[in-house]
Amino acid sequence: MTTTTTYIAFLRAINVGGRTVRMERLRALFAELGLGNVRSYIQSGNVFFSTDEPDRAALTARIEEHLERSLGYPVPVLLRTVDEVAGLLAAEPFRGVEVTPDVRLVIAFLSEPLPAELALPHRSVKGDVEVLGADPGAAYVVVHLQDGKWVTKEMFGKQYRGAVTSRFLHTTERILAAARKS
Repeated sequence: MTTTTTYIAFLRAINVGGRTVRMERLRALFAELGLGNVRSYIQSGNVFFSTDEPDRAALTARIEEHLERSLGYPVPVLLRTVDEVAGLLAAEPFRGVEVTPDVRLVIAFLSEPLPAELALPHRSVKGDVEVLGADPGAAYVVVHLQDGKWVTKEMFGKQYRGAVTSRFLHTTERILAAARKS
């Protein structure tokens, strides 16, 4: 019996740094791979699709190769099921954090777990980024804006070599809601 899974693909390097991809084109690239019910949410590289392909690592590699070949640059792809995203939001990783105009709550999707030697909670040298916790696929980050800007680019120190793409908590909630719609 084949099981169909709905994934949310969190893409890095989409519509930043002068690399513009229209969502129609991005959806078409996913559909070219034979993925079903392809949809997208906002312009920052969030794509939903269904597949019965059982090997997530192979699927990720296949999508990344197709995007790089088609767009001309690497696009890290972090696949999560709808249930996985729902579970991380249900865990309320930011419970007790006071949100102010200078505080942003961020979920950093990870291609590999954070290094074991990174003690959590972890605060950046500049004090603008605080990693409250993590699981193998995501880290929960509080960003303290400096002059209204997110300054630190390096959330986990130089020892982390994996791919990361971040979404604000409220955006992640909206992505999940959109992915649940049929």
